Amino acid sequence: MNRKQSKINARGYTTIPAEVRRKMGVGPGSVVDWDEINGEIVVRRAGCYTSEDLHRMLFPEGQPKGPPIDVDDAIRARMRKKHTRR
Repeated sequence: MNRKQSKINARGYTTIPAEVRRKMGVGPGSVVDWDEINGEIVVRRAGCYTSEDLHRMLFPEGQPKGPPIDVDDAIRARMRKKHTRR
């Protein structure tokens, strides 16, 4: 894809070039996300996130500290605690 440009009008609106819209799979009523990654602005179709994006959102300061948990064990422990008679 060649470099594409669009103008921003006085109200701050811009038009996404047709070729870019087709490649992104967006049209009237679609929602796009604007994100800053490593100093660059990235525009993508809303809801289209990679696992790396999700990890960055969940852990903005890097890998969580501490030992990994076993989700099944954590659920069992919670159910035992919730349903134990007092």
